Amino acid sequence: MADTRRIAVLAHEKFPGRAKTALGVMRYSDDETVAVIDRDLAGDRVADHTDTVPDAPIVGSFNEVPGDVDALLIGVAPIGGGFDESWRPDVVAALEAGVDVVAGLHYFLSEDEQFSKLAAEYGGELHDVRKPHPGIGVADGRSADIDAEVVLTVGTDCSVGKMTTTCELVDAAQEAGIDAGFVPTGQTGIMIAGWGNPVDRVVSDFTAGAVEEMLLERGDEHDVLFVEGQGSIVHPAYSAVTCGILHGSMADKLVLCHEAGKAAIHGYEETELPPIPEYVDLYESLAEPVHETAVVAGAINTSHIADDDVARTTVEEYGHELGGPASDPIRFGVGELVEELVGEHK
Repeated sequence: MADTRRIAVLAHEKFPGRAKTALGVMRYSDDETVAVIDRDLAGDRVADHTDTVPDAPIVGSFNEVPGDVDALLIGVAPIGGGFDESWRPDVVAALEAGVDVVAGLHYFLSEDEQFSKLAAEYGGELHDVRKPHPGIGVADGRSADIDAEVVLTVGTDCSVGKMTTTCELVDAAQEAGIDAGFVPTGQTGIMIAGWGNPVDRVVSDFTAGAVEEMLLERGDEHDVLFVEGQGSIVHPAYSAVTCGILHGSMADKLVLCHEAGKAAIHGYEETELPPIPEYVDLYESLAEPVHETAVVAGAINTSHIADDDVARTTVEEYGHELGGPASDPIRFGVGELVEELVGEHK
C-alpha cells in the first residue's frame, strides 16, 4: 500500500515457499513487517527460512504478535482465491483490536457478515484489493498510443516470478536513471504499489480494458512502464487472463519468466510445460495480430539450486533456449536485462 505501516503477515502452513504474497510485500513494499503468523513455524524467525526478505519473528496467532500493528495482511493466495476458515480466528482478533485487514482473495472479507460487523464495531477497515472498481470497460486498442515503452513479464506457469521480476526491473531501471513505472495487475502488486486493477477479477470482456486503463493513466508520466503479468498462456485455468494482459498492454517487449526444473503446471500436473522456444513462439504469435512484440530477455528462479556455479550454468542455458539475456533476478540481479530492455532510455 502507499503509506508506510506496521503490519503482521498471515501465512499459516505456507511460509515461505507457498506464500508469494507475503514474500512480495515483505520484499518490495514500504511497510514494516512486525511478525509473520504461521502456526507450523511458531518460535522461529523469518531468517531461519529465507534471507530474501527482512527478518521478523514468526508467531502462531495474531494474539502473539509483539507490539501494535496497523494492519493484518493475508499473505497467502490459494488456487481459486478462497478463504481458509482456519484463518478466521486471526482475522477476528485483528478486527477486535481495531486493526485493518488487507486481503487479495476472490472471497471478499467486506462481504463476510461477521467481519463487516466487527470492522464497524471496533473501527478497523477491510481492504479487498481484488475487488475491481466500477467503470472498467472493453479495451479500445489505444495502449500503443502512449508515449512510454511497455515491457510485459510473461510466464511458463503461475508463481514463477513474474511479479518479482517486474519489481526488480523497475527498481534497477530507476537506479540506472531511467524514468520507469510499475503497472500492477494482481493482488500482491497492488498491495505493494497502492494502486492497480486486479485483472483476474474483472469481467472477462474487460480484462484487456483493465490493463489499457492503467497504461493510459500512467503512459505519459514515465519513459518505460513495466507491466506485471499473470498466469501462463498454456495454463488450463488462467490462460484467458494471460491473453487479456498480452493484448491489452500491446507490449513492445516481453520477458519470459520460468522456474528451473519445472516440468508441469502446478496443480495440473498432467499438463506438461512445452519447450522454452515453443513458449517464445506462442507468446509472439498470439500478440502479433494485435501488436507485434518479441521475447527479448528471460528470468529464471534458481532458488532450489544450492550451488551458484550450477545456477549460473542453468541461467546461461535458459538464455540460450529463449535467444536472449537471462538472469535469476534475486540471485544475480537484472542489470543486463535492463540494459537489453530499456538501455536506450538512460
